[in-house]
Amino acid sequence: MRVIARRTLTQFVESPDGQKSQAALKAALDTWFHEVSKADWKSMSDMKKRYAHASVVNAERIVFNIKGNDYRLIVAVDFERSIVWIKWIGTHRNDDRIDAATVEHE
Repeated sequence: MRVIARRTLTQFVESPDGQKSQAALKAALDTWFHEVSKADWKSMSDMKKRYAHASVVNAERIVFNIKGNDYRLIVAVDFERSIVWIKWIGTHRNDDRIDAATVEHE
């Protein structure tokens, strides 16, 4: 899969929310990024085989738990084009304040 907007992850790690556990968060995000970059998902079911605990919001939005359940990563996926767009990352607490179906990175 082609992952778009990796910079969003880097910016979050460097932000005050990301710095609370910076090394562990960076390692978890790097692992997620490399796994997804190597993946060849054709459908949600392909993704769920690897990430069973990911939450499917709608036909194209997925929420991943990062570093246990400390952080949430919201992406949009186009399976036909093999593209994953990073839309939002934040703490579990901040996730309650956004709409996963519509949130966009600022």
